Amino acid sequence: MQRVTIAQVAERAGVSTATVSRVLSGRGPVSAGVQRKVRKAADELGYQVNSIARALRNSRTDTVGMVVPSISNPFFTSLVESVEHALGREGKELFLCDARSDPEVEARRLATLVARNVDGIIVSPSHGTLSGAAVQETAGRLPLVQLDRFVGGTSTDWVGVDDVAAMRQVMDHLHAGGARSAAFAGSLLTNSSTEQRFAGFRRRAEDLGIAVDPDRILLGDYSVEWGETAAARLIAAGDLPDAIVCADDLIALGVTRACRAHGVDVPGRVQVTGYDNIEFSRLSEPALTTVDQPRERIAAEAVRLLAAAAGEAAGDRGPSAHIALVPTLVIRESTRARA
Repeated sequence: MQRVTIAQVAERAGVSTATVSRVLSGRGPVSAGVQRKVRKAADELGYQVNSIARALRNSRTDTVGMVVPSISNPFFTSLVESVEHALGREGKELFLCDARSDPEVEARRLATLVARNVDGIIVSPSHGTLSGAAVQETAGRLPLVQLDRFVGGTSTDWVGVDDVAAMRQVMDHLHAGGARSAAFAGSLLTNSSTEQRFAGFRRRAEDLGIAVDPDRILLGDYSVEWGETAAARLIAAGDLPDAIVCADDLIALGVTRACRAHGVDVPGRVQVTGYDNIEFSRLSEPALTTVDQPRERIAAEAVRLLAAAAGEAAGDRGPSAHIALVPTLVIRESTRARA
């Protein structure tokens, strides 16, 4: 079947090919009546825009690449969805890559996206230091925004939440519920999310006089399985802390599951908190108290920053933006409101 041409659309609509081009590209003044005629003709003929030809003419592809540490993590799945919706409102498409929590895989994904001539890249780096070189090199070739996680020493924009402020909310709530000792369960300190959340946890625990035994700092990965393992270790050691603060909801789900298996009452014996407010957090038993990240706002800011960077000449760029949004503590049944 032959491809329908602009000339055929113009003939059907009774206008020039230049007018058809202006209507379909959205550039140039065209009356509403003519626009309707052209779009109707294009629909009737089944005309499709040649995206490759348009990219060559406009020096842009209207595509954005995104690289996340792990698409299997529900938080990143929902964040990708929010970014895709934000890009869709701007008429852009998303190319998604999974770094598999491996900086080397991540570097290859970034290079592939550059080779595919995307207009910009949004990345949540998988490692706090090992991701730095590839992120900076990519940022030197096209607009790039770091999202949620970040690597230091790079001249790129970043948008996410204030993890330290979030942990302040968590610890204040646990303290009000009677917690005077706490454990922390997170991933290894190899990414900014865990680093910032752990720092906020330690700082606020010290401020409030909440005891944190070094043996109660348990670092593994972001998974339900690690949460189960961490909780089992605390239970086996005896003398549970008053609260277990988890660096994400997956870990917290594992912790509450292990507590149920060992007959430990949550929140009667130990309070448990998560982070991210993934969909499963409200469905667990008990429903998790967790930190809600404003994903729609994060995505919208990332897309805005990317567009701003794309519109600036390399030499005209000002200081990199660092936007930390305020998260919200969602209080559910895994903690106590008051002692």
